[in-house]
Amino acid sequence: MSTDPLSRLEHTLGHTFRDRSLLERALLHASAIPSGRGESYQRLEFLGDRVLGLAVAGALYHRFPHADEGDLARRLNALVRREACADRALALGIDGALKLGHSEAHSGGRRKTAILADACEAVLAAIHLDAGYETAEAVIHRIWAPLFEDVGSTERDPKTALQERIQSAGAPPPLYTLIERTGPDHKPHFVIDVSNHTGVLARGEGGSKREAEQAAARAALLKLGLEP
Repeated sequence: MSTDPLSRLEHTLGHTFRDRSLLERALLHASAIPSGRGESYQRLEFLGDRVLGLAVAGALYHRFPHADEGDLARRLNALVRREACADRALALGIDGALKLGHSEAHSGGRRKTAILADACEAVLAAIHLDAGYETAEAVIHRIWAPLFEDVGSTERDPKTALQERIQSAGAPPPLYTLIERTGPDHKPHFVIDVSNHTGVLARGEGGSKREAEQAAARAALLKLGLEP
């Protein structure tokens, strides 16, 4: 396989760009652009967010014919959330193809959830502009397939279940507070507390903020006598 990061990414995506400048722009972070001298991936990310949402919504509609609107919405939110996009970005190798400024690169930018998620959506938009929606949709269905299996085999995630439980009682949504972050950029460890209007409910730990928040929510559900 080619050592060129863009060629490797095209291979993983299963799409060779006719206009490679679209892919190059989709991977260009604002930190790598001299002031006023170019366009980062931000506009593409805006479009890619909509392309992803439509493709995933369509897939869910057909995959779960008996699910009601609320169930479909929960599954959609789980599949298009920032953490899911960042997960797919790492699976594709987008982190290695990103073009970052020196400071951003050395501060762990290639592992930042927000950057990875935005770049992933920008790449999807680039495919849409390069080859049309149907091609982008097919790529999304293939790349998101493992996540579809997960979301189809589980009920509400702990964070969603906890929020619904608390808000059903008329209280404000739970608050997640980062207590500690340790470890190197490539292997961080997070400690997060979840609170409601009465105080701290539980604490969770994990290798990402999402993982720690889910652990905290699961512990809170158990404390409240509910199943995660």
